[in-house]
Amino acid sequence: MAVAVEELERRLGYSFGDRKLLEQALTHRSWVSEKGVAQAGALSNERLEFLGDAVLGLVVSELLLERHPRLAEGRLSQLKARLVSARHLQERAQQLELGAYLSLGRGEEASGGRSKPNLLADALEALIGAIYLDGGLAGARAFIERHIATGVDLSATGSERDFKSRLQEFAQTHGLPAPRYRVVSASGPDHSKVFTVEVAVGEQLSAQAEGGSLKAAGQRAAEILLSWLLESQRADS
Repeated sequence: MAVAVEELERRLGYSFGDRKLLEQALTHRSWVSEKGVAQAGALSNERLEFLGDAVLGLVVSELLLERHPRLAEGRLSQLKARLVSARHLQERAQQLELGAYLSLGRGEEASGGRSKPNLLADALEALIGAIYLDGGLAGARAFIERHIATGVDLSATGSERDFKSRLQEFAQTHGLPAPRYRVVSASGPDHSKVFTVEVAVGEQLSAQAEGGSLKAAGQRAAEILLSWLLESQRADS
């Protein structure tokens, strides 16, 4: 195990003073459950995941403020949602080959747990929590800058109008159902059709929009719904 831990630390670019924190960050609840009372002291990574999620949000917010001093709060929220999304975290966990180091129960192992997107994203957040406890905010920030907040187009103009992707990321980040799109109507002559598309997130949240193409109508509907969701988020905070 010592060799494997040292190998992972090289991948992370961080050496733990307390390797028990690293081991806990890599321990899925299925492993703890299988050990029973005899291993009651071996905690899963869920508490560290809870902490890591908060640390990640704080550091990413700080980095975005530093890098984009002129962006409005709404756009900053969109960029943050992209960086902390489960999909992005899963991709970074895969790049670190984090799945190979996880302690899983037999059932989770057999069901392909080492490559499950949510499990990998959760483990990466737990790892951030462990680094924070071991090396403080400076250690966590360095790790996030190196492995999470790099290689992503965060320019003010980059893919700025891809509202469907942004809505997908927002829903994923906030535990909402994936957006569903449907064509409500198509009217007008073939050379000048007008399409109406509806996007829905769950049963209660939806928006409709028109466009000269299905793509344009879908993007506009996603923009409307995303704007409403961000406004609601700001009102609740």
